[in-house]
Amino acid sequence: MENLNLLMLFIALTAVGVIIQAGMMTGMYLAVRKISARMEALAAEVKSKVLPTAELAHSMLTELKPRIETIVSNASESSTLARAQMQRLDATLSDLLDRTRLQVVRADELVSRTLDRVEDTTEMVHKTVMSPVRQLSGLVAGLTTGLEFLLGARRRRDGAHAAHDEMFI
Repeated sequence: MENLNLLMLFIALTAVGVIIQAGMMTGMYLAVRKISARMEALAAEVKSKVLPTAELAHSMLTELKPRIETIVSNASESSTLARAQMQRLDATLSDLLDRTRLQVVRADELVSRTLDRVEDTTEMVHKTVMSPVRQLSGLVAGLTTGLEFLLGARRRRDGAHAAHDEMFI
């Protein structure tokens, strides 16, 4: 029973860990999505302000080219880092799930072996203790009945008690 409680506790802790990790992944996804929306808004703003006229566009593009390259480079690095982090997180979660499955299998085998041993012990106690106790109880019951019969016969001879029907089976 204690092993079952430990198993349930282990499963509950594992579930909490998986839920926490799912929350972390969701938070990371939302952060990346928010950054992506900001980048798209920034890109749209740059397009609307930079391209109205050809002359302004050329001079602004010349001025903003390094900044845009930095932004694109940063976005590329951010997406690469985010992808690498997601891959690491996926590998970690896969490893955790594999280990959890292994531990659950081990716990199941442990509980099965324990239950088998309890059944074997119960059977052994029944054979070694209960059977002799029943035999001894039957012997004592037989001796008690025999003594009652003999004592009852002696009393009848002495005339101490009135005659009554006795039956011995």
